Amino acid sequence: MANETVFKRYEGNPIITAKAVPRANSIHNSAIVKVADGYRGVFRVDEIDMDYTLHAGYSKDGIHWQLEPERIRMQSDDPEVHMTDQSYDPRITQLGDTFYVTWCNSNANGPCIGLATTKDFKTFKQWENPLPPANRNCVIFPRKINGKYAILHRPSDRGHTPFGDIYYAESPDLVHWGHHRFVFGPRGGWQSMKTGPGPHPIETPEGWLLIYHGVWCSCNGYIYSAGAALLDLERPWKVLYRTKDYLLYPAEAYERVGDVPNVIFPSSATLEQGGKVVRLYYGCADTCISMAEAQMSDLLAWTQEHSFERPRRST
Repeated sequence: MANETVFKRYEGNPIITAKAVPRANSIHNSAIVKVADGYRGVFRVDEIDMDYTLHAGYSKDGIHWQLEPERIRMQSDDPEVHMTDQSYDPRITQLGDTFYVTWCNSNANGPCIGLATTKDFKTFKQWENPLPPANRNCVIFPRKINGKYAILHRPSDRGHTPFGDIYYAESPDLVHWGHHRFVFGPRGGWQSMKTGPGPHPIETPEGWLLIYHGVWCSCNGYIYSAGAALLDLERPWKVLYRTKDYLLYPAEAYERVGDVPNVIFPSSATLEQGGKVVRLYYGCADTCISMAEAQMSDLLAWTQEHSFERPRRST
């Protein structure tokens, strides 16, 4: 199999296609989390009128899925706070008994970040949009940093332009956000045009493991791939390591051919076998969902061995 590093693609890929939901044109770039009795997910479903909608889903093994045929309906006390018909690319983070869902909640002012919470994946409470437009990617850390909620996000604009720097921010209440810090941006080769956070960071003794996407603009268009970084545990805007080489690059037919060709978009990850294995879920060619797995020890070692030179830490 082509261009594999420490991640091994699942032989049954893709695991989710448009057949899972009526009216679906494609299902991709979705969020999956492990729970006590299996797995839950929030899935991006592009419908046949090209509305982008979010649907809940359930699986016992994280491979075979049942998706709700109806889109998620958010509960909100403010009519100005609602999920639009251009809602896409969700992420999920669990803190305590609550699951925090973020997604791109596009409106007339451009792409912005939506935020909701749920405990059962049936009832979703929508909060105020945490950040102003334009912004496309946002993931919440799975624990508070210095007593505050923390996120990584990727400011954007209304178009598909080279605007791909990742930032850190924190909040005492999920409403008021500050302490904005630059984390990293594009840097050569497969990640020379844009970068963006993928699954929520995974806490390890070596630092926060962040799997992210990078974009290269070739003569035939954009190519999305996956890389990894390790961030300081208490100051996550400080980059300890960042892969110079990609972890996954479009190689299989389901990654190369689709509505948007040549896309691997990492969007969620679960820990398997007591944390020894990282299972990565990723969107393929804006058409379907696949997965790959890596040994955690191999992934951490590979991230450090295939890194750019370590930056000097500021005091």
